[in-house]
Amino acid sequence: MEIFQCFLFFASMFIVVVSGIDPYSEALLSLKSELVDDSHRLNDWLLPSGGNSVPGEISACSWSGITCNKNNTFVIGLDLSMKNLAGVMSGKHFDVFTELVDLNLSHNSFSGQLPAEIFNLTSLRSLDIRRNNFSGHFPGGISGLRNLAVFDAFSNSFSGPLPVETSQLDYLKVLNLAGSYFKGPIPSEYGSFKSLEFLHLAGNSLSGNIPPELGKLKTVTHMEIGYNTYEGSIPWQLGNMSELRYLDIAGANLSGPIPKQLSNLTKLHSLFLFRNQLTGLIPWEFSRIMPLTSLDLSDNQISGPIPESFAELKNLKLLSLMYNEMNDTVPEGIAELPSLETLLIWNNFFSGPLPQSLGRHSKLKWVDVSTNNFIGSVPPDICSGDMLSKLILFSNKFTGSLSQSLSNCYSLVRLRLEDNSFSGEIPLRFSYLSEITYVDLSTNKFTGGIPADISQASKLQYLNISNNPELGGVIPPQLWSLPHLQNFSASSCSISGNLPASQACKSIAVVELNMNNLSGNIPKGVSNCRALERMDLGNNNLSGQIPEELASLPALGVLDLSHNSFNGPIPVKFGSSSSLLLLNVSFNEISGSIPSEKLFRSMGSSAFAGNPQLCGAPLRPCAGSMAILGTKGTGKIIWVLLLCAGVVIFIAASALGIVYLQRGFKGQWKIVSFPGLPRFTANDVLRSFSSTESKETVQAPSASACKAVLPTGITVLVRKIEWEAKRMREISELITRMGNARHKNLIRLLGFCYNKHLAYVLYDYLPNGNLAEKIRMKRDWTAKYKIIVGIAKGLCFLHHDCYPSIPHGDLKSSSIVFDENSEPHLAEFGFKYLLQLNKGSSPAVSNKETGEFNSAAIKEELYMDVYNFGDIILEILTNGKSTNTGTREVLLREIYNENEVDSNNITVQEEIKLVLEVAFLCTRSRTCDRPSMEDALKLLSGLKPQDNNMITSQSGRL
Repeated sequence: MEIFQCFLFFASMFIVVVSGIDPYSEALLSLKSELVDDSHRLNDWLLPSGGNSVPGEISACSWSGITCNKNNTFVIGLDLSMKNLAGVMSGKHFDVFTELVDLNLSHNSFSGQLPAEIFNLTSLRSLDIRRNNFSGHFPGGISGLRNLAVFDAFSNSFSGPLPVETSQLDYLKVLNLAGSYFKGPIPSEYGSFKSLEFLHLAGNSLSGNIPPELGKLKTVTHMEIGYNTYEGSIPWQLGNMSELRYLDIAGANLSGPIPKQLSNLTKLHSLFLFRNQLTGLIPWEFSRIMPLTSLDLSDNQISGPIPESFAELKNLKLLSLMYNEMNDTVPEGIAELPSLETLLIWNNFFSGPLPQSLGRHSKLKWVDVSTNNFIGSVPPDICSGDMLSKLILFSNKFTGSLSQSLSNCYSLVRLRLEDNSFSGEIPLRFSYLSEITYVDLSTNKFTGGIPADISQASKLQYLNISNNPELGGVIPPQLWSLPHLQNFSASSCSISGNLPASQACKSIAVVELNMNNLSGNIPKGVSNCRALERMDLGNNNLSGQIPEELASLPALGVLDLSHNSFNGPIPVKFGSSSSLLLLNVSFNEISGSIPSEKLFRSMGSSAFAGNPQLCGAPLRPCAGSMAILGTKGTGKIIWVLLLCAGVVIFIAASALGIVYLQRGFKGQWKIVSFPGLPRFTANDVLRSFSSTESKETVQAPSASACKAVLPTGITVLVRKIEWEAKRMREISELITRMGNARHKNLIRLLGFCYNKHLAYVLYDYLPNGNLAEKIRMKRDWTAKYKIIVGIAKGLCFLHHDCYPSIPHGDLKSSSIVFDENSEPHLAEFGFKYLLQLNKGSSPAVSNKETGEFNSAAIKEELYMDVYNFGDIILEILTNGKSTNTGTREVLLREIYNENEVDSNNITVQEEIKLVLEVAFLCTRSRTCDRPSMEDALKLLSGLKPQDNNMITSQSGRL
């Protein structure tokens, strides 16, 4: 047998020599044949013509990604990283690389099992397989890599338990198993590493208690084990990790108090324990951690004050204690910290004044103390470091006038002071605030009018000064010309004068000026406001006719002109508007007839009440409609004739009804159409799709849907519902409510055909695919942001502009479809409750007779929509990759890499960071801590110039 094996060996060597291919090159070419190389990144893996030019040397040494020794006699490095490769590796080609030291397969799309043959490469010192899609249980055998120092498997799809064998690698310094689907506890053996410096296990599905044995890791300097679902508390033994400089156990479901023993980590510079359920006080002993630069304990249940001893943390740059249950005053020592840049303590129970020296001794960049009980004034030197970009103080009890120093705070980008009791004139000098984009001064006691130099705020996007009852003054003439202004809210401010002409209002989307003293006409230049979506001018002294130019605005959805002195007719052009949802002209002097389009009938009589000379549906019929009855002399005769005709018709109908009931009702079809569907009979619609129903299915919005072509050639999407006769009424009313929900980011429900046992619901057919299909496609940041905001707008409309609110119920990437302009539309909204109601099992519907939503159950469903929205943001940002990959900083770096964001593009990086924060807010574990969709949309609204939907002044933090 041995003689035969020798013969085979020499025979194979003879073949290699004769063929002129060295074994390394041959193995690499065989490996190449297994891979998918759509980008042709391995095109230079070719043999030279005529065989090897130098006998004994390896041809592959000149190929990209291949490193050989000095004599080119064997391969020591194989680097296939970031070559856009895919496929499943068999592993059979690795045996020849016995001298391989470095193997890098990272940032590709390799899938399937990780080849266990890699573990036979006993010379390996570095193995990098991060950012792939290797799956299944981690193969055994890695303990054979005795020389391995670096093993990075970040962001794959491994499942099952963590590989215990890695703990046997005596020289291992870096172990990164984050961002997969590993389950079960962290092995206690992970406390026995002898040389480990970097341990990253975050973003898996790990459970159980954190093993106290990790405290034995005396060489580890960086440990991230958060974004898992552990049990119990933080082991106090972690305080024994004497070399630790970075510790992150965020988002890990931990409970109990913070161990004071962590203060023994005297080399620590970053501690992240946010998004847990930690309780008790912050240990005062933390002041011993002198190198500490970042401390984030936010989103827990921590109580008590900020320790006075924190004044000793001279290197502290970030202090984040937001979303806790802390109280008492902010220690004066916090204001003395020379390195402090970010102070986030919002949503607690702090009281008293802010330290008046805050900002005097440091270069503050971001201060958010909103939603507490602070009193007093804004610290006068808060912007003295000339770096303050965000000052957020809303929902407190601040009083007095604003510091003049804010007028010269040229670094300021966002200023939110709403819901306080500030008074005096608004001191902001917008000619100096060149970077300001967002200002909210609403619900205060300001006076003196809008600053006249507001027109110089060239980057301003959002301005809200509503509910300052004594503000007074007029609207500055050049306000509309601000190039990026999207939202202007100044309701209840005692503003007088005329509406200024609007010659260049290209970006403004929301105008709220209700409850003021405005007079005069609406200027016809309003037709220039092509992005306008909402205008509220109610409760003023405006007069004249309603300009028909308003009806031509392509995005206008809500127009409230109630409680003014408008006269003349309602412009007929409003009836052909594709975007209008509400026109409120109540309590004016409008005359004539209401346009006959169904759109106006659906608004209800309250939108037209208080106009004595106005008639037509939904108000009283107009006098002309009764002319058919003739004069008084012939009226009685006509009434008699009509009565007789009615009797005859009744008798005939009764006879036909008896016959009809005998024959049954199954074949009788009816149709209910909503704005947008041409007038067809039910039979027309049925004929159009009956032949295709079983032949052609589509992926969006549901695999159970089919598409059909109506007689005019319009393609629609059809969903079938089988119902019981007793549920017809409530289900049809719920469908009607869904059909009346119109927004540019909702798929249009066009109508439905039904009989006693069956209904076909018709939607717009959007053939451009859904988000699930496109989630891994590379997009630029602008396109991604457009998708995120579009989804937010659609959800915000369902939650806040529909009454009662309509939860989506099943929001996921496959239920977001795109039109020909790549605008996102929410599909299947409310359909979950439609199906549940059909089965009689919908907890969100309290009245099965009317389909009314249960307010308590609907609230939970709205919160779930918000959570799912946050998940979708993360999917979009990461191109569908794993999202639980560690701290915010680590995840941000990965998102920047995934989206190929230039390191010099600070603006885009900041925008992505803010959107990521919105995602984190939306996915908080406690439903009551999540923002409403109104809040979430407001948080997103200030990032880029874009067409905003209705944005209110509810709370938000960015």
